[in-house]
Amino acid sequence: MRNEVPINVNAASAVELDAIPALAGHGFEIVRYREERGGFSDLRQLDEVPGLTGKADGATASLTVGDS
Repeated sequence: MRNEVPINVNAASAVELDAIPALAGHGFEIVRYREERGGFSDLRQLDEVPGLTGKADGATASLTVGDS
């Protein structure tokens, strides 16, 4: 049994985000969006990242926005 710790999308590097299969190739865009907008308050905001609409749905168990 794997005890996976969720990755904080507000603190993770592009490389860490790319390691999640559903986000692969989008790490740079997620980090850029985060820096421009001041971070994420909800995982649903990942749909606002260019090219990521609907793709992060399968990864939400592996992600957090922190403070949870």
